[in-house]
Amino acid sequence: MSGRSAVTVAVMLATTMVSLDTTIANVALPHMQGGVSATQDQIAWVLTSYLVATAVMTPLSGWLAGRFGRRRLLLSSIAGFTAVSILCGVAQSLFQLVAFRTAQGLFGASLIPLSQAVLLDAYPQNQHPRAMAIWAAGAMVAPIFGPVIGGWLTDRYSWHWIFFINLPIGLAAFLGVSLFAAADRPDKSRLFDFFGFSTFSLGIAAFQLLLDRGQFKDWFASGEIRIEAMVSAFFLFLFVLHTLTADRSFFNRALLADRNFIMASITAAVVGGLFNASLALLPSMMQTLLGYPAVTTGIAMAPRGLGSLAGFFLISRMIRCFGPRSVLAAGLCLMCLTQWQMSQFALSMDMAPVIRSSFLQGLGIGFSFIPSSTIAFSMLAPALRTEGAAIFNLIRTLGGSVGISLTQTHLVRNTQAFHSLLAEHVRLDNPLAHPPFLLPPFDLSTTTGVARIDAEVTRQASMLAYVADFRTLMLAALASLALLMLMRSPRPK
Repeated sequence: MSGRSAVTVAVMLATTMVSLDTTIANVALPHMQGGVSATQDQIAWVLTSYLVATAVMTPLSGWLAGRFGRRRLLLSSIAGFTAVSILCGVAQSLFQLVAFRTAQGLFGASLIPLSQAVLLDAYPQNQHPRAMAIWAAGAMVAPIFGPVIGGWLTDRYSWHWIFFINLPIGLAAFLGVSLFAAADRPDKSRLFDFFGFSTFSLGIAAFQLLLDRGQFKDWFASGEIRIEAMVSAFFLFLFVLHTLTADRSFFNRALLADRNFIMASITAAVVGGLFNASLALLPSMMQTLLGYPAVTTGIAMAPRGLGSLAGFFLISRMIRCFGPRSVLAAGLCLMCLTQWQMSQFALSMDMAPVIRSSFLQGLGIGFSFIPSSTIAFSMLAPALRTEGAAIFNLIRTLGGSVGISLTQTHLVRNTQAFHSLLAEHVRLDNPLAHPPFLLPPFDLSTTTGVARIDAEVTRQASMLAYVADFRTLMLAALASLALLMLMRSPRPK
């Protein structure tokens, strides 16, 4: 195995490990809740703490890599993430679990942008689409299979094993990077903008908390959410003002001069929002409305991962033939098509529409995410790649959080609205509310029959709300096509 191949495998293992942990814990939350004697609201901090820590530390990756060396930071992050994963697995209380998950987010935040930057440097520019396809296979496919793996480990063994699984992966990644990754020279003269970092991290942390907890707290009806919104707006305003006026800023203003980087980052945020929102909506719809067990749901959604892998294998040749902007347009059109297909879902359907739309959506993700990454870094100076990768991945992650929060809120409110609309027609003076149109066990004259009717109305209203969410996501994908007009497609070398 060549040095480049060994480095590719090592950083891919690191990427897969940290990407897997973003979703693998979701299905194990009920088991963790019982294991550490926590309430549903308390156990949610296992996810929130990880997301907030990752959001705070990701922008710092660029400065840390420049100050201490990319290879040294990568090794420290892998070792720290692996060690803290073991501590998460042996945690005995909610406080310990949340504390270790926070540390996991802090160590893991650098792994995604560092692995992306290492692969970009390891391959010549004409092979960057191939490098991004390899990187995306870990960054985008691992979260798809995370719930399936997490459910299997939890059912077969216990929730502790969703963290112990990181030990062999982390050891292999650490060994590969330490043996084959080239050493780089750190820039010890690089100064740290403490004020810029503090304002940015506080603003982003408050914003992530707002997104993660808003759907459970009824958004701005909650005092907590209003405080988080004000804190986020205040510190982000200070950060923007400081960035525009300071001689030395935490955020490198040279990134703002690259139009491709800005537009591609926004597109990646949209794709991340579509990806994460669908990933959150489909399992709950299939289990609560269609009655599928968790394992069957995972099998029905597995074609999404297969579609993504197929896209990753095809993408390099397609970009060479047609250019990244054309392929990105095709990917966004595929995303529009799949969201339209999902907006046609019905309670009477079988698994075939879910499998078909999941595969096409996975293909669309592959055709969207890799070209957006290629365009983002196509004209960026090599010295800015690590910092650019950190910002690019932060924007993508925040886009995913925004997508989940908005669709979940939209789902709850639409369910209530559709329930009221449907319930208006269930009354004694409506001929359709009596036999032969309304048959037992549905009966307006008995308490049990009314309860059955209400349950069915709720089920129908929920399905309409899911369909409305998918239609909204389709419109978001369609609107993102306008961003392509602001990008310049580099001619392949």
